[in-house]
Amino acid sequence: MVRKLKFHEQKLLKQVDFLNWEVTDHNLHELRVLRRYRPQRREDYTRYDQLSRAVRELARRLRDLPQRDPFRVRSSAALLDKLYGLGLVPTRGSLELCDFVTASSFCHRRLPTVPLKLRMAQHLQAAVAFVEQGHVRVGPDVVTDPAFLVTRSMEDFVTWVDSSKIKRHVLEYNEERDDFNSDA
Repeated sequence: MVRKLKFHEQKLLKQVDFLNWEVTDHNLHELRVLRRYRPQRREDYTRYDQLSRAVRELARRLRDLPQRDPFRVRSSAALLDKLYGLGLVPTRGSLELCDFVTASSFCHRRLPTVPLKLRMAQHLQAAVAFVEQGHVRVGPDVVTDPAFLVTRSMEDFVTWVDSSKIKRHVLEYNEERDDFNSDA
């Protein structure tokens, strides 16, 4: 026997439709990406998702233009150059590559994934901690924001900060530390 629902419970149940409950696989994909790349703010993922949808929509609209249209040729080349420079597409081949730009493509270009790829950290959580603590620099600038997107041209300039104790420890382990330098 089930008890009679109170007034506020009946009112809440009117707002929920249990028969036509929507189950989306998008939510599962979002959770998988959030678990893999560990962004600190969920808004970062939603922003990346909106950007990737905008890129796919722009590519679709460019594909709908006539093949020989000079605007299409110019715009598609500019879009592919920009996406290639950001590292979101592997080549500047064709607009079909834009269909594979997703939020996880943006997450893959975040700063903590680059030290992971360069084997400066063993796992992503440690790489995020190194970035937040100021041990990693991009070029001459120390970056403490894990949401910083690293382009292809900046990938080669991701290194340890000169005064980092981690860098000192790595140099001592590899027996490459110079005793003359007091900071390294």
